[in-house]
Amino acid sequence: MNRKKGDKGFESPRPYKLTHQVVCITNINFQRKAVIGFVELTIFPTVPNLNRIKLNSKQCRIYRVRVNDLEAAFIYNDPTLEVCHLESKQRNLNYFSNAYAAAVSAVDPDAGNGELCIKVPSELWKHVDELKGLKVYIEFSLDQPKGGLHFVVPNVEGSMAERGAHVFSYGYQNSTRFWFPCVDSFSELCTWKLEFTVDASMVAVSNGDLVETVYTPDMRKKTFHYTLAIPTASPNISLAVGPFEILVDPYMHEVTHFCLPQLLPLLKHTTSYLHEVFEFYEEILTCRYPYSCFKTVFVDEAYVEVSSYSSMSIFSTNLLHSAMIIDQTPLTRRFLAESLAQQFFGCFISRMSWSDEWVLKGISGYIYGLWMKKTFGVNQYRHWIKEELDTIVAYELKTGGVLLHPIFAAGKEKDNPASYLHFSIKHPNTLSWEYYQMFQCKAHLVMRLIENRISMEFMLQVFNKLLSLASTASSQKFQSHMWSQMLVSTSGFLKSISNVSGKDIQPLIKQWVDQSSVVKFYGSFAFNRKRNVLELEIKQDYTSLGTQKYVGPLKVTVQELDGSFNHTLQIEENSLKHDIPCHSKSRRNKKKKIPLMNGEEVDMDLSAMDIDSPLLWIRIDPDMSVLRKVEFEQADFMWQYQLRYERDVVAQEESILALESFPTPASRLALTDILEQEQCFYKVRMMACFCLAKIANSMVSTWTGPPAMKSLFTRMFCCKSCPNIVKTNNFMNFQSYFLQKTMPVAMALLRDIHNLCPKEVLSFILDLIKYNDNRKNKFSDNYYRAELIDALSNSVTPAVSVNNESRTLDNLNAEVRLILEEITRFLNMEKLLPSYRHTITVSCLRAIRILQKNGHVPSDPTVFKSYAESGHFVDVRIAALEAVVDYTKVDRSYEDLQWLLSMAQTDPLPYIRHKIFYMLAKNPPFTKNTESPLCNEALVDQLWKLMNSGTSHDWRLRCGAVDLYHILFGLSRPSCLPLPELGLVLNLKEKKAVLNPTIIPEPATCCRRFNSSSSVAFMLRLPFNSPEEEEIDMDTVHDSQAFIYHHLNMLERPSTPGIHFIYICIYVWVGFEHEGLNNGDLAIKLSYIVTKDHNAECSRPKEKNRRAEREKNPGLFFFFLNVNPEFPKKIIKGSN
Repeated sequence: MNRKKGDKGFESPRPYKLTHQVVCITNINFQRKAVIGFVELTIFPTVPNLNRIKLNSKQCRIYRVRVNDLEAAFIYNDPTLEVCHLESKQRNLNYFSNAYAAAVSAVDPDAGNGELCIKVPSELWKHVDELKGLKVYIEFSLDQPKGGLHFVVPNVEGSMAERGAHVFSYGYQNSTRFWFPCVDSFSELCTWKLEFTVDASMVAVSNGDLVETVYTPDMRKKTFHYTLAIPTASPNISLAVGPFEILVDPYMHEVTHFCLPQLLPLLKHTTSYLHEVFEFYEEILTCRYPYSCFKTVFVDEAYVEVSSYSSMSIFSTNLLHSAMIIDQTPLTRRFLAESLAQQFFGCFISRMSWSDEWVLKGISGYIYGLWMKKTFGVNQYRHWIKEELDTIVAYELKTGGVLLHPIFAAGKEKDNPASYLHFSIKHPNTLSWEYYQMFQCKAHLVMRLIENRISMEFMLQVFNKLLSLASTASSQKFQSHMWSQMLVSTSGFLKSISNVSGKDIQPLIKQWVDQSSVVKFYGSFAFNRKRNVLELEIKQDYTSLGTQKYVGPLKVTVQELDGSFNHTLQIEENSLKHDIPCHSKSRRNKKKKIPLMNGEEVDMDLSAMDIDSPLLWIRIDPDMSVLRKVEFEQADFMWQYQLRYERDVVAQEESILALESFPTPASRLALTDILEQEQCFYKVRMMACFCLAKIANSMVSTWTGPPAMKSLFTRMFCCKSCPNIVKTNNFMNFQSYFLQKTMPVAMALLRDIHNLCPKEVLSFILDLIKYNDNRKNKFSDNYYRAELIDALSNSVTPAVSVNNESRTLDNLNAEVRLILEEITRFLNMEKLLPSYRHTITVSCLRAIRILQKNGHVPSDPTVFKSYAESGHFVDVRIAALEAVVDYTKVDRSYEDLQWLLSMAQTDPLPYIRHKIFYMLAKNPPFTKNTESPLCNEALVDQLWKLMNSGTSHDWRLRCGAVDLYHILFGLSRPSCLPLPELGLVLNLKEKKAVLNPTIIPEPATCCRRFNSSSSVAFMLRLPFNSPEEEEIDMDTVHDSQAFIYHHLNMLERPSTPGIHFIYICIYVWVGFEHEGLNNGDLAIKLSYIVTKDHNAECSRPKEKNRRAEREKNPGLFFFFLNVNPEFPKKIIKGSN
């Protein structure tokens, strides 16, 4: 992507400007899963001599192309269909990643490329030279698309509408090319006219305003006409067609909601809150919502939970819920708010290039965070920020870092500035899905760091300025050069910050945006009583993977007897020790309330602290204003004080994690106090439950009294007259509800001195299940019951077998038999009365797998495979697949690994296919550093073919296959493969060339034979020209798909765009008696023949690499050709 000097505007890489596009789908066939339609693009050349127009199109069958009503020749080439054409046995991931990045570059619209190349008819050349507009008309069809459009056709009786059949667009990043020809770039904006003809019983939902709906004369079909007057990039165009029920938002009539039949009551409740999100965003941004309407569409089998497009968002129907459901409500509201934030930044304001993506993801994530703070409170917001920070820190320390603003050297085509990764970050389409999730996470955290530096007020002013400029530009209908104001760039964003705030944030950008990695601090301290000074030592680890050196300000908060004091330390290059003067003197026997950070004054029992020190606790970077991991050493009583009296949830969570290392009665008391404090944030209390269980297990020999948490649970939730019977459920107090759910799960982790779950605890959990009564509760208890099953699973410990006896139902011990009976009962009940999202089935499947792993029931994946089959609810399928993945790893089952990989290729749900790869990568059957019987050549070939060509229809799926390949085999050639063999055998005596029988050629490999009358014959795998060099006859007009296939199969195509030299390996069989030639003579002769006038090089491989073959066949000779692309075009004459 090019940028003008000073970033005054946007310079397109394309030799034309797209101003308007018409998309017309004339027929959608649900039985055949086929689509027919046409597009018309209005473009204005920006340079004279424009004779080729490159557009993006994948999967589409192109029937006809016309430019200004003249038939136009076209050529289709998609190098991403098969990434490595000519590579048969290398299987090297480094090689694949480079080839894949090059293939994506070859069709990248941001480099002026595309899969579809149209020749401008010669009659229009004069028209083009005058820079007059062109209308490009393309007829196309889609038949059973594997990506881009997803058809959901339930296998039941009735018409398509009665069956709830629907279709919707989906994809990761710029995937619009999968369902209609376009310029699939976020930087090419235009206005849109969208027309969809569907059955009369169906509704078509798309972007912009619905202008009219026209029925056909026979009233069997109708056409929906949409116009989108705001310039929009094609990746933000979407479609959903189905028998949707329609709800106009009662609070905002310009907002419309769509759901599948029978779900309208759930839709009403789920979306009832959306108008408040609108009001919040419009208020903080001081800018109206940019579109004239907004549509939410809830579909089944969604690709992701939420996909945002211009003026509409597509959600998973699994997000819908009734008023009875507690746990799903905040999650669904968060998805709705997230999608609305992306309407402002991501859909309305687009990006100039992939390198600027972080700005949009950062801003939308930042304003979504502000909404969360306002809606769920500061505690929830800070908890979320800590969660996100911990996640990104763990990922960067594991992988080496996330680079927000990759800079690619012009002309050098440096594909991978993040060389520590196994994929290229030059394109979003080559990224690991997990990396992209972490990218979004880091982007909003960095935006928060910018806010810390310039203030929220200035931050919101910057956003308002960006929106105001974009709004003005979008109204310029006939001045499309103004539309570049709707594109955000990194430099433009930073310039706005500088203009608005007057502050220089360049060091911050350089630290967190222009380079990857996080900071790792180690802290310790000593108190100098004579000087009344805190001597703080802060070390950094900047040599480990994913770490960097931090130089700059660092805030330290010290809680003393006389109050809480903030100190800003300047971390320099070599400074380690910092002296911080204390404001308090140590107290002896003086009773006085201690002021806290929030102004509150509390009484504390100071008997535990050091008598000479005024320090209560110390915190490093309490505001999380650095992307860091902190390991700080302080005494256990300081962590206990911090837990009890620090009012910040992040401090409390940090102290809970630290107290796991201090199993003492004082820690137990501090955690119990937190559990009893109703004013304490509920997620802190939930964390304290699990910490208390760990401490109790460490203190098992000295623990006194009933099991941890049991008496507290009994006091809070059980009948006073009969403590083992739980009260009738009442979930009106949500904090109590979440605690009631969590405590049994944590209690089940308790172990006695024999490392078994105490019988008292197990019987208590079974009583909770037995006496659970939800009749008078207005809320569903399905999540609570699911947690009780999880508690049963946690209580399971490894079986002790006597004389290796096989486990049967008869010889199960009593406790396990009770657990198994409960799980079976719950599963049977689920068949009759399914719970919301089948949460109980999910927990039961996990429990069965735990029983198998602990040796109580035979390990068998059959039950999980049946639940994983298509037709079950997606959450159930995921839980079952997790169990099969785990079984594959533990039992090293090759058959089940093949079953998983087969499902990853053939399952109808894109989400399931993606999750299988994701789960296998997270819990791999083996890794590159371990020996395993599962690691074999067949598996390598299978995964390679999946990466190479089997997943070309889904960017995310292909990258998932690459991740798995990397986990299993690493970057270089897999160790289970034999040494690569050479490709051809030339027998001079018999005057013929044959393929080496040890190599099975891949089906798609293109070979040509060159014969001569003399005694050497060659059969070579030929290199091809790069797209820029090839000469294609485009003067003959072809209207049929046969033309495309002809060129796909016959024309000289690059296997790896940009790679111009290919090594050709040849076996030469030399009969020693043949005309007295020896190997050396032949080498010289062949070298001369091959290299003369053809710029080829001939060299021998190292002798030691081929010793085995030479011992078997003493007349065998090897050489390599390093061939210039021009060379294969000329016939190689043999010589005797």
